[in-house]
Amino acid sequence: MPITADAREMQADLARLRHELHREPEIGLTLPRTQEKVLKALDGLPFEITLGQDTTSVTAVLRGQASGTGAGSRPAVLLRADMDGLPVQEKTGVDYTSRIDGAMHACGHDLHTSMLAGAATLLAERRHRLAGDVVLMFQPGEEGFDGASHMIREGVLDAAGRRVDAAYGMHVFSALEPHGTFCTKPGVMLSSSDGLMVTVLGAGGHGSAPHSAKDPVTAAAEMVTALQVMVTRQFNMFDPVVLSVGVLQAGTKRNIIPETARIEATIRTFSEEARQKMMDAVPRLLKGIAAAHGLDVDVDYQQEYPLTITDEDETHIAENVIAGLFGDSRLSRWATPLSGSEDFSRVLAEVPGTFIGLSAVPRDADHAASAFNHSPYATFDDGVLADGAALYAELAISRLAALAAADAPAAANTAASSTLS
Repeated sequence: MPITADAREMQADLARLRHELHREPEIGLTLPRTQEKVLKALDGLPFEITLGQDTTSVTAVLRGQASGTGAGSRPAVLLRADMDGLPVQEKTGVDYTSRIDGAMHACGHDLHTSMLAGAATLLAERRHRLAGDVVLMFQPGEEGFDGASHMIREGVLDAAGRRVDAAYGMHVFSALEPHGTFCTKPGVMLSSSDGLMVTVLGAGGHGSAPHSAKDPVTAAAEMVTALQVMVTRQFNMFDPVVLSVGVLQAGTKRNIIPETARIEATIRTFSEEARQKMMDAVPRLLKGIAAAHGLDVDVDYQQEYPLTITDEDETHIAENVIAGLFGDSRLSRWATPLSGSEDFSRVLAEVPGTFIGLSAVPRDADHAASAFNHSPYATFDDGVLADGAALYAELAISRLAALAAADAPAAANTAASSTLS
């Protein structure tokens, strides 16, 4: 039976798991209920399971049994799914709405986890076809907690006994593309993400006498505007920078000049050159404005996630697998990167691999007008679960077969040389 047909036989089970996860979202690096659900889904399957020490991660290794697959230099492929939710109050109205106040799977990680759990079953059933090992990476803490770094430090990339040869991740979207569309892009696919935390230090006073105080509010307001102007004046429009202020806080009452004002912003860049330039330019600009007002300022520029850069060859391989399973009409190659960021970038910085988008827009919804990921109204369609599981599994099966085939001539030549000597 084709892998897509097998996956569709599992659709009801995948949707059930997804709904269980969605009702109980957990945030950060500690996701005990989520981990429990993943372990239950893997129970009875022939995986070697390792749990995280610093986090509630799950690493599961499946040893292939294809003819000629022995120990030693056998190839290995990694498949990753993130598991954490967001601090968002859900407003979708679906019948499996989050039961946890102030928490929601608003980025679709419940779908990622369910699809990878489905792929685990598909791969276990095809263990005899695996020409190497598969590492499943169930990762907590993607949403700002850098869970990938924790798992890499604890050895997920070497969990099979050697460094994996390729790595694949997937991410669903609640907008952008028509339902069921797979999205790829070789090279820079997602921006880097940095955090900017600014405290303007003034001196409080009465609102009727600003000359006797040092007003941090007007300086902070100027800083917000100046940051946007700086982006347009100092950076190449063809190497874009996105800077968005999400927090602007000051004061307790309208007739009191406060002592401090607070600015927090997210900064997205699409090249390492622009990222480094921002790290220099932002503090210089803000300190200059503060000095002009006779104030001090504390600037904390935090590097977060690096650029998500996909390997060109691995992206082409994934595109061929997508086309073979679902047809060319289901594939969209992006011309430009997306300004979201991902800690799967940590994995792709270590090993060749690629990242694949999958539109989970409801079938009857307008993908151009639907609420995007992280919105309290973001709605993801269960209908993509089976196809996502099938793609995860087929990527591993086909890539291991190709890696083993490429290794065979080299191994034969080594054996021949040994015989001759």
